[in-house]
Amino acid sequence: MNTSELQSKQQLQEERTPIQWAEQACEALMAKFEPEQLPPDRFHYHQGVFLSGMEKCWRQTGKDQYFDYIKCWVDSQILADGSIKKYNPDELDDIQPGVLLFNLFEQTGDERYKQALHTLVPLLKSWRTNPSGGFWHKGHCPNQMWLDGLYMAGPIAVQFGKTFGDSEYFDMMAYQAILMSKHTKDPGTGLMYHGWDETKEASWADPETGLAPEFWGRAIGWYPVALLEMFEHLPEDHKDKAELTVILQDLLAALPKYQDPVSGLWYQVVDKGDRPDNWLESSCTALYVHAIAKAVRFGYLDESYLEYAWKGYQGVIDTLKFDENGRVIIGQICIGTGIGDYAHYIARPTSENDLHGAGAFILMCTEMNLAKQAD
Repeated sequence: MNTSELQSKQQLQEERTPIQWAEQACEALMAKFEPEQLPPDRFHYHQGVFLSGMEKCWRQTGKDQYFDYIKCWVDSQILADGSIKKYNPDELDDIQPGVLLFNLFEQTGDERYKQALHTLVPLLKSWRTNPSGGFWHKGHCPNQMWLDGLYMAGPIAVQFGKTFGDSEYFDMMAYQAILMSKHTKDPGTGLMYHGWDETKEASWADPETGLAPEFWGRAIGWYPVALLEMFEHLPEDHKDKAELTVILQDLLAALPKYQDPVSGLWYQVVDKGDRPDNWLESSCTALYVHAIAKAVRFGYLDESYLEYAWKGYQGVIDTLKFDENGRVIIGQICIGTGIGDYAHYIARPTSENDLHGAGAFILMCTEMNLAKQAD
């Protein structure tokens, strides 16, 4: 990149507001995919997190093209009788995009959306669990709890409970969140391990604790993002709200010490930034920024934490590139991963403008736009 191109990029980065960056990301993905073509070819959280970000962008801008795009994808998945065309009913990842159905039902009154919610969420009442009652992440991962799972099931279940008057879901998901924290939180760092297998049978499980071996960036991000989404619908006087609040505060307070002081980003394996082969990852950074800023907005963290959020936000913005059409390219996104050892996480490929990376970016930008407005 020559000097004039670099100056032009820096000027763009300085001039655009967070909500403009969110729109840029939405539009880059809209240009890349017709809504019906969003991968993979099933009802899945990759689309769900991206479109959840887009829904927040729609709420702040009121632009119909975002609502229409979301509705078009959902309508490609929900059949005339309210059944879901293709999903895995034993994977938490395929429950998550149901969060999009609440707003569509509210806006349109179309009973298909309500029917689909009543297909998805009650599955949790008979979900397979480990001996302590913790949800299996997937049917082929017996007894394994992954941090990601709280994002996949927590917000949709709690919102379902509030919307349709079933308080069992409040207790259910609070229990899952507390159980996860109890077994995955490391007292030394304050971070949470990627997963826990109570039976210790998984190949990655520590033979004594059943814990995953590492603190993977994005998994740690999903957990507080999920709690904050749950708090939007959980009754303030719920018996577990105070405990969940402390869990949230402790985790978010642990993150700044692992933020790279130069770039503002966080690492793929969060606590090992001193390793030469570790690398800075944008989607975990975006999720941490979103969660920290939202926790400040809700009054769970002191406003001083916004310093770390803005530093992380700017760090992600500084990584952005543009294609020949001037569309934004979000890079340094881990493509996704199962649980493994340090070498496993470090060897994961990265992608550009993939759905969960773009979704995390949009979540970050919409929340930082609210932080900017509150200045």
